[in-house]
Amino acid sequence: MSALLPNLLRFGYLLRRLGLHVPAGRMRYVAEALTYVNLGQRIEFYHTLRSLLIHRVQDFDLFDNAFRIFWRQRNSDGTGTELHSLGETRRAGGPEYTSELPPHDPEQDQDPERTYPVERMAVLSYSQREGLWAKDFDHFTKDEISEAKHMMTAFRWSLAERESKRWIGGRGKILDLKRAIRANMRYGGELIHLPTRRRKMKRRSLVLLCDVSGSMERYSRMLLHFIHLLTGGAQLGRVESFVFSTLLTRITHRLTDRTVDDIVPTLPHTINGYGGGTRIGDALRTFNVEWARRVHSASSIVLLISDGWDRGESAHLHAEMERLQRSCHRLIWLNPLLGSPDYLPLTRGMQAALPSIDDFLPVHNLASLEALAQHLNTLPTRRAARRSTPLSV
Repeated sequence: MSALLPNLLRFGYLLRRLGLHVPAGRMRYVAEALTYVNLGQRIEFYHTLRSLLIHRVQDFDLFDNAFRIFWRQRNSDGTGTELHSLGETRRAGGPEYTSELPPHDPEQDQDPERTYPVERMAVLSYSQREGLWAKDFDHFTKDEISEAKHMMTAFRWSLAERESKRWIGGRGKILDLKRAIRANMRYGGELIHLPTRRRKMKRRSLVLLCDVSGSMERYSRMLLHFIHLLTGGAQLGRVESFVFSTLLTRITHRLTDRTVDDIVPTLPHTINGYGGGTRIGDALRTFNVEWARRVHSASSIVLLISDGWDRGESAHLHAEMERLQRSCHRLIWLNPLLGSPDYLPLTRGMQAALPSIDDFLPVHNLASLEALAQHLNTLPTRRAARRSTPLSV
């Protein structure tokens, strides 16, 4: 086991270089688990490592290739070409190895001058992707936007469910009288079996309201990619998408059959006030009056994406925010400026909106989008009680 542990650490390092998420502390649990398996059986060793290190189905093939090459027999003809091909299995720009990474040799542990083969990293390597993860959308280049789109597809979005009006058989607290009569007719009407019923669960819908005014221009393109991903994603149920500046425009149908690269150039010509000033209160008024009932917002989760710079009346925005919050299951405001440690929500628009917001979250980089996905995945099924809050500005 003395030589095995350093090799495990090197294998974990290789997986991380290939772009797989393998926490460094996980190898401790792998080492403990290996004490309960027969190390002489390669298949047991393989399944132990894979079950503890890999968490996504799409990573199995890459792990299998890395395992086969790294844990080969010492006298095998492993070449750098094999490790080079591992980088090509990554969907976008994984590392490409020009020489092999040999198994650990205990006799060389004390050699401080020992070096390892140099690796040639492809464009946007794993370390670069880590930097991209925390980089502000405002500083993205064209190539980084393309890479970020691929990285966003790995997010797992899942909304809370709600009880529908339909009843189904199952474990519940309500007696299913029809089934009880039918099931007990063979016993002469004696109540032997007492089947119950419960409400059928239905996935909540999602409503996206995105600010495309001039102050949001640096973030609009990436956020529209984000909205496009959710609108066309199969992981969620019904998703309705709107953009606004001075007026509100529904873009759900545009996003279902076209790419963002096709849509963005046409937005300035099809959306009134695109890239101009912002009147959030007027846009929310339009949604509350014309669209709220049509998109079933009473059971929906609403994501409002804006920096809060508003040219309208604060009292008007406050009233429409209160109305929107009352008509939805949860109102989440996503502000790209919130990612800055120096940001304070002191604008009149944000001060008017804050009392009616259930969750106030940043949306300035990929890490914040991943945190949003995790937040949506853990939302409670029932809505907490709310109280009307007076305007403080």
